[in-house]
Amino acid sequence: MPSIDPKTLVSSFSRALTSFQSSSDAFRVLCTLPHTSNVPAPRRPGRSVRHLIVLDSSFNPPTLAHASMARTALKSEGQERLMLLLSVNNADKAPKPASFPIRLSMMEAMGRELLDEGVEIDVAVTTMPFFHDKAKAIAESGFYAAETGEQPTQTFLAGFDTIVRIFNPKYYNEGIQNALRPFFESCKVRVTTRPDETWGGVKEQRAWLTKERVEDVGGDETWVDRVEMVEGREGDEDVSSSRVRDIIKSGQGSLDGLVGGEVRGWIEREALYREREASL
Repeated sequence: MPSIDPKTLVSSFSRALTSFQSSSDAFRVLCTLPHTSNVPAPRRPGRSVRHLIVLDSSFNPPTLAHASMARTALKSEGQERLMLLLSVNNADKAPKPASFPIRLSMMEAMGRELLDEGVEIDVAVTTMPFFHDKAKAIAESGFYAAETGEQPTQTFLAGFDTIVRIFNPKYYNEGIQNALRPFFESCKVRVTTRPDETWGGVKEQRAWLTKERVEDVGGDETWVDRVEMVEGREGDEDVSSSRVRDIIKSGQGSLDGLVGGEVRGWIEREALYREREASL
């Protein structure tokens, strides 16, 4: 696979992001891995994609926990594709450093470390803040549609806090049924649980999502069947983007076991997270 100079990569992503943000598009693939030239570019699937796995995060920075979520979701059935998706608008958070072009470059770096899974990997952006809007924008882009028009099943990878937000009616002005019924008809959510001070251990998190709870917020009990709960890899409970930022800012601790070598190279080369706190 051709290697791309870091400065060229950041410059390419900066131009691509400017083009996207000046358009009316809600979603766009910026590049596909493995690269076929020394300029990052999107590449439509050469064959039908049945299953699209979407890892949606702020990637500030991408961690080994992100990579683990992607690896465990990928199955060796073929006809799968992985998307690393960055929201350039966010419902709850204001953007702060690292800059979007740098984050996209770190996503590309993590993607290269995942290529041994044998799938094509897309680095993409969206302006949509919520899963159901993102899924609709992805489908409407037509990027993954087969010649017959058939769309792949989208599986969104998420942490437990995200599934709690998904079933919170406050996010849906149009009503939770109108928002989530089309989403769960064509999409799934794969939730990685890990012990948390707010939501308890894995057992408590698995017990949280019940048909009764979903019905109580106005949802359909069948949606529960579209959510898969899996336990995180041992050790990943201590891996997070915020911990990486805290270690760098404090100058105490090691990044070993927290980020991959390629991502670490970006952090060190760009001197990321050393001064101002990044809240994403």
